[in-house]
Amino acid sequence: MTNYRYLSITEVSELIRQKKVTPVELVTGCLERIEQLHPKQNAFITVTANQALKEAKIAEREIQNGKWKGPLHGIPVGVKDLFDTAGIRTTAAFAAFKDRVPAKDAEVVTKLKEAGAILVGKMNMHELAMGTTSVISHFGSVHNPWNQEYVAGGSSGGSAAAVAAGLCYATVDTDAIGSCRLPAAICGVVGFKGTYGLLSTKGILEGEKADEFTILLAHPAFTCCKVEDVAILLNVLANPEVSQSKLKTDYRLAFGTTKKPRIGIVKNFKATDEVRTAFLNAVDTFHSLGHTTSDIDAPLSPSFDLKNIEEDRKTISQSLFKDIEVLVLPTTTEVTPSIEEAKARGPIAVSADNTFFCNYYGLPAISIPCGFSKNGLPLGFQIVGPRWGEGNVLDIAHTFQQATQWHVKHPIIA
Repeated sequence: MTNYRYLSITEVSELIRQKKVTPVELVTGCLERIEQLHPKQNAFITVTANQALKEAKIAEREIQNGKWKGPLHGIPVGVKDLFDTAGIRTTAAFAAFKDRVPAKDAEVVTKLKEAGAILVGKMNMHELAMGTTSVISHFGSVHNPWNQEYVAGGSSGGSAAAVAAGLCYATVDTDAIGSCRLPAAICGVVGFKGTYGLLSTKGILEGEKADEFTILLAHPAFTCCKVEDVAILLNVLANPEVSQSKLKTDYRLAFGTTKKPRIGIVKNFKATDEVRTAFLNAVDTFHSLGHTTSDIDAPLSPSFDLKNIEEDRKTISQSLFKDIEVLVLPTTTEVTPSIEEAKARGPIAVSADNTFFCNYYGLPAISIPCGFSKNGLPLGFQIVGPRWGEGNVLDIAHTFQQATQWHVKHPIIA
């Protein structure tokens, strides 16, 4: 598994297609690593070992018989424990749901299975997705793979920790105030959410009560190692009948298409000096690539009027991106807190001040690694586009990753 653990989905799926590695080998390797690291990280709530191996054998036979379904066929993935999975408990890390077993898969889970992806487990998270640390969970705190004394972020903390440690190749998550992007930044991986409505929320704790705030702000999201993996996941999971993007058939076509992109550098973000320095270094990378930049103020504190949210979304998308393709800003506001610090500071110990506006305005946003803090933990920054501007976001993020090496650094776990 050592040779394959941190390959992109693009790379490992090509090996599968060429029959140089089998789904059974990949799944077995992931399950062995999960068993090894689970006591230290606690990234999973449920590990579906028997089912995953069974599905891997089926995928292996299909591929051997020339029935390769595409880049997700035979790829081990995880799903945040908010998405219903038929016959597998879906708990939201909440004590009252610990024995909750849905009868039907969420729509995104159905699409994953149809594409041949193999579910290796349900990811640990902050209880009911009501926090940004993943310290509060009925199944115990999630630990950062770079240093287990620190938080993994939240609410999708188990997802980011698992991908960062090479326990699976991607996870499907949710992001309501930054819940995918924050842990991605903290664990040194890629976290992406699309335009509001692009991905189905059908089957997120189906039948349980959800308030209007959650319904209007929660976005299905992805955690993975590389930007190109986001495009592959979008190809499978995005709703083409909803999307107003030109990339309905293949989001990978976005790469290399944004000629001389104009990038807005957010001025009014919140950050400590250490986070600010890492971000400005990322901005220098864009300058070195010849990109045009201009300073901009972002609407980081929206009016939060749910009655007018759709009108607000249209207005901001048009006005904010009038003269730019994307804007960039740090993902987190400060370095990662320890688990003990987070317990003392409460469920929002990791601030969403730089991420929440993307949820209110329904904008596509990605967090990608851009450096490390003095305590050796990853830092990330965001690229944000207008509604249905996934193509620009992916293209510029991909360009940054090709020009840097932050995404190829991985935690050393004993």
